[in-house]
Amino acid sequence: MSAVNFLVQEKIWFDKTRYDEAERRFFERVNCSSHTAQAVCDVGANTILQDIARARENIQKSLAGNACSSNTTDQEMATRIKSLELENHSLHQVVHDLRAALFKLESRVAVLETSPVAVPSAPSLPYTNGTTMQQKTIAPAKEEEEEDDDDLDLFGSDDDEEAEKLKEQRLKEYAERKAKKPTVIAKSSILLDVKPWDDETDMAKLEECVRSVQADGLLWGASKLVPVGYGIKKLQISCVVEDDKVGTDLLEEELTKFEDYVQSVDVAAFNKI
Repeated sequence: MSAVNFLVQEKIWFDKTRYDEAERRFFERVNCSSHTAQAVCDVGANTILQDIARARENIQKSLAGNACSSNTTDQEMATRIKSLELENHSLHQVVHDLRAALFKLESRVAVLETSPVAVPSAPSLPYTNGTTMQQKTIAPAKEEEEEDDDDLDLFGSDDDEEAEKLKEQRLKEYAERKAKKPTVIAKSSILLDVKPWDDETDMAKLEECVRSVQADGLLWGASKLVPVGYGIKKLQISCVVEDDKVGTDLLEEELTKFEDYVQSVDVAAFNKI
């Protein structure tokens, strides 16, 4: 028991080796961290130096490129100036030629003005204005009338009775010739829209009523039903009329008399024939 107490009170460092090992590891770690930091610093410095070198290289390349581009631009400018000079020279030549031609033309005009040449009058053209054409078209009619007047020849015989008979005979022949000449009848083609009251209207009966309208100079043509809306259809019918005998007012008046079937009548188209 006394030995144990003695050892307890004795100041002996039994764990020294452990503490030494821990101290050695600590210093090794410190040394390693310092070397790593140094290596990191070196790497960073090398990176900065590389960036600086790369930037210098880029600057040199850009300067060289600018020099080349400036040289190219100067060459292009010189080429354009040369082409413009050539074009200007050619334009000056053209202007000179035009002036020479104008001078020659002025001299010729002056010569012609000083010594006028008698120019034969050209025959009047029928298409220059309407006068000559009208004269040509009217001339046959005048000649025909003169021939008719010659045919009448009221005073061809000394005997009054024979003159009267001859006059009547020739007047009759003249009237027959006039009657034989065909007369131009003015006609028109009309397209009518005949509208019923509703969709229940008998369209067949409506068309029958329309065609029942007859007059001198009226001829009904084709017809068809055209949808208007809501099931309602209108009758579209064509006809040919003589203008002097039948008009649109007469047709509308006659068709609207069928009040049970016809609501209204409109002229859809009107063409001269």
